[in-house]
Amino acid sequence: MATNRTNLKSILELDTELNQIQDIDLLLERILLEARRLVHADAGSIYVLNAVEENGQRTERLEIRYAQNDTTDKKLPPGQKPVYSFFTVPINEKTISGYCAFTRQPVNVPDCYNIPSNLPYSFNISYDQKSGYKTISSLAVPLVTSEGKLMGVIQALNALDRKGKAVPFSKDDELLITHFASNATTALERASMTRAMIMRMIRMAELRDPKETGTHVNRVAGYAVEIYDRWAYHHKITDKEREKFRDTLKIASMLHDVGKVAISDTILKKPAKFEPWEYLIMQHHTVYGASLFDDPHSAIDNIAKDIAFTHHENWDGSGYPGWVDPVTEKPVKANNEGKPLGKKGEEIPLTGRIVAIADVYDALCSKRVYKQAWSEEDVLTEIRRLGGTKFDPELIDAFFEILPSIKQIQSRYPESGE
Repeated sequence: MATNRTNLKSILELDTELNQIQDIDLLLERILLEARRLVHADAGSIYVLNAVEENGQRTERLEIRYAQNDTTDKKLPPGQKPVYSFFTVPINEKTISGYCAFTRQPVNVPDCYNIPSNLPYSFNISYDQKSGYKTISSLAVPLVTSEGKLMGVIQALNALDRKGKAVPFSKDDELLITHFASNATTALERASMTRAMIMRMIRMAELRDPKETGTHVNRVAGYAVEIYDRWAYHHKITDKEREKFRDTLKIASMLHDVGKVAISDTILKKPAKFEPWEYLIMQHHTVYGASLFDDPHSAIDNIAKDIAFTHHENWDGSGYPGWVDPVTEKPVKANNEGKPLGKKGEEIPLTGRIVAIADVYDALCSKRVYKQAWSEEDVLTEIRRLGGTKFDPELIDAFFEILPSIKQIQSRYPESGE
């Protein structure tokens, strides 16, 4: 009984922490981690409800968003993150997670390899065969709002006893994780509204600039967080500080090109390379973007301003807009001709240096009306070549260290038609 009270107290404390996380992706990752800790699960996955195109029709499926596994993680090099396959699950009675979503009830399976034949769902052992990890027990719990809307499913795998042996999840585990899921769903609703608001701003920009798509900004923001995570690992940033910063960075990175809404359609929608004078006008999107955040009310505003303003600065000082006031556009530091000096090295905020890499990488990988997508080999060669001139060389090293995670984000947010 005392243990249950302690766990319930932990849930209440977590409720406050979860509601401080603003980005929905990072919140989902944290929810899965805390759910697993609560019921001593060795592994687990979290799925979100998503509408996908199937045979010309829109249908709802569960989409895996994060997977975690303590046993397999121990085999990775220090600081490395696991890479898992992206897939969707139909909402029906055939799978454990699908059945959980279909019935909106917890599904507690003591032995995944010996599910009674009278039950409608089964366990796909191919996942275990691919990973070399054996799943014994599974506990799937739906994420349902107070209005009855399904948002996703948490699936915890392999409850561990005190000796580290996989055992079935108990009824107490089921009650605890269900209560936790109820509280976590409230935080998810709030984060979903934040994401929806940001994506409306992105769609507004997309109406002006066809290149500024929702998938592009999601990829850039995802890459930025992964690069920062690796940099933070090398700099021994505390988990608490890292979690707080990456949450703010994720949202702010999505707004890196929001200043393009102030650029003329003649230039913005030109289906060809810019003339030199057009390119000079386009460069002003950095100043326009920064000016949108000239009255900051939060950490997001401050970092969004830095990113919008400096993500086209170069490590060697050859970028733009350089040392100018984002409100007046007048030089703060100028050369003998009165032109603004470029920011260089660590004069450029860390966030701007990170997003510079993420943005260029995604642009090179993507097809545009004026160019084809580069091959992966050519993109990586170019990114490596630009380290020390265009990009912070330390961050380039971090980028290549987490390349599998970068590729995983690409598969999660493909361009339409891919």
